[in-house]
Amino acid sequence: MFSGNPIIRRKSRQIMVGDVPVGGDAPISVQSMTNTSTADVAATVAQIERIQQAGADIVRVSVPSLEEAEAFGEIRKLVNIPLVADIHFDHNIALRVADLGVDCLRINPGNITREDRLSEVIAKAKDKNIPIRIGVNAGSLGKDLLRKYNEPTAEAMVESAMRNVDLLDKHNFQDFKVSVKASDVFMAVDAYRDLAKRIEQPLHLGITEAGGLRSGTVKSAIGLGALLMDGIGDTVRISLAADPAEEARVAWDMLRSLRLRSKGINFIACPSCSRQNFDVIKTVHELENRLEDITVPMDVSIIGCIVNGPGEAKESDFGLTGGTPENLVYLDGKPDHKLEQGNLVDQLEKEIRAKAQAKQAQLDGAQQDIIAKS
Repeated sequence: MFSGNPIIRRKSRQIMVGDVPVGGDAPISVQSMTNTSTADVAATVAQIERIQQAGADIVRVSVPSLEEAEAFGEIRKLVNIPLVADIHFDHNIALRVADLGVDCLRINPGNITREDRLSEVIAKAKDKNIPIRIGVNAGSLGKDLLRKYNEPTAEAMVESAMRNVDLLDKHNFQDFKVSVKASDVFMAVDAYRDLAKRIEQPLHLGITEAGGLRSGTVKSAIGLGALLMDGIGDTVRISLAADPAEEARVAWDMLRSLRLRSKGINFIACPSCSRQNFDVIKTVHELENRLEDITVPMDVSIIGCIVNGPGEAKESDFGLTGGTPENLVYLDGKPDHKLEQGNLVDQLEKEIRAKAQAKQAQLDGAQQDIIAKS
């Protein structure tokens, strides 16, 4: 297991979204957003539960009308994960969901432009102790900013955000986070880097409307990866035209790769070649699907031959190096035993689960020792 993390995170103020801390020294939280009709309470609840199982800490729900605000209130009663209400145009919706138990209000300043209406929302949020996200999008900037800058720019997004930051400051409201999202990676990165120097509040990272599962993952990894490696970002949402649960999975893969969070299995696998002694691609695909429920942090290396297999296995909790006629299993970096080719995936699943249980017991024991000594 490689040690150390060179990323020094930007210091930010901490807010609470339900029971999830965002900012400060809290872990970077993972978000996703439902794409069901909010009026369909059962479908939305089911999707929220799937997103939660995929690893999300917070889920956002679009609330486009007062009728759907009432449905949101029913949804809030049926799930146990913090919910953010996504509000556009009608500030009365924000006022209503605040009374129905929302954990955070997402307001797009380009769509609610009247200061008196925003002031009402701020007053309600302050009274109910609800944080706000100022959510600026390049695609929905105010008309005056588009006239000033001629087109969406990083500078325009930051100016939009700061107008609302100033309004919140005027109302002595500090429990907010900010996003400045664009589908253009460079624009988004420039805006976040600029904003990070101006405010102390948490930053919600995202490359908006990034694309489908493959292209959107790549764009998000490039843009958000650059920001996270700069130490910028307190919560992330990967915006994909895909199953919302995939957004949470991609976010976790990104955070694990940067050693910013650890949960579940980090698979290390070779792309495979003619030297492989078993079907690496099929094996890893099967294991990823079967072992999604494991939450204990583990490095598992699946390498098809002896070129890189031993080296990767020596740095993994569980490693497999392909060999003929049998494959060699490493436990905690040391050669342990061999596995035959037959029923390889079934054998690996069983043994990785056993290793996960043993590691969880070890972690639990260490935690108990800390408690006993405190």
